[in-house]
Amino acid sequence: MAGSLILLDSVTASNDATVTLGTTDWDNSYNVYMVVLESITPITDDQRLYMRCNKTTDNSIDTSSNYDFAEMTIKTFSSFEKNTQQNDDAFILMGQEIGTGTDETANGVLYLFNFNNASEYSFFTMEMTCLDDSGHLHGAQGSGTLTVSQATNGVTFYMGSGNLASGDFKLYGIKK
Repeated sequence: MAGSLILLDSVTASNDATVTLGTTDWDNSYNVYMVVLESITPITDDQRLYMRCNKTTDNSIDTSSNYDFAEMTIKTFSSFEKNTQQNDDAFILMGQEIGTGTDETANGVLYLFNFNNASEYSFFTMEMTCLDDSGHLHGAQGSGTLTVSQATNGVTFYMGSGNLASGDFKLYGIKK
């Protein structure tokens, strides 16, 4: 895959309410995009990471109730867990909460599809991992769909409550 990933946008969070990738840095010449999340940590303990899409028409965040998603959380210490939601106002990227303790971070890779097509739904797939406050490893695999036909040109991340203390967010275009 060497040479296939083109870095389009990169943000390092530092006590930010939100982190947006794309919009003014969006390049609509790609069919598929990849987002890499590294060492995401919240300011407030026990929070989930959320994502919303940005509308191409005005670069605003889509806050509609058109977000559907499903994930399977795989745990090293107990049973698997299914998480699903329809008609929500954001995607939950990991059913597990992360916090402020040592090594409590989330990491992941997302693939974005149909973002440039105003006639189709934008959707993504994801693979996420995190450590909780007990040192337990969680992994999640899932996907989500924005169930409205519109072009989208980026994604915005935020925590359920409080700011993003730290973490690296990168957006890549995948060369055909």
